[in-house]
Amino acid sequence: MDIRLKVGSRIKELRKELNLTQESLAFKAEVDKTYLNEVENGKRNISIINLEKVVIALEVNLTEFFISDLFKNNKETKR
Repeated sequence: MDIRLKVGSRIKELRKELNLTQESLAFKAEVDKTYLNEVENGKRNISIINLEKVVIALEVNLTEFFISDLFKNNKETKR
């Protein structure tokens, strides 16, 4: 799975756990809601700065964000 899809899926997963809409998360993270939608759907790269904003808005830290089966190495991962 493409890293953009993994990051977007993780954002969506955590957002739903908090019962937030894309619009409310975007507002809380101070990013555009269209941008957030495109990130969640793997259509857009998220910058490190915006990832930090979203992660903080999701009330987790970067370590917690990346602790997910989505980010475990598999045979398809290329270095």
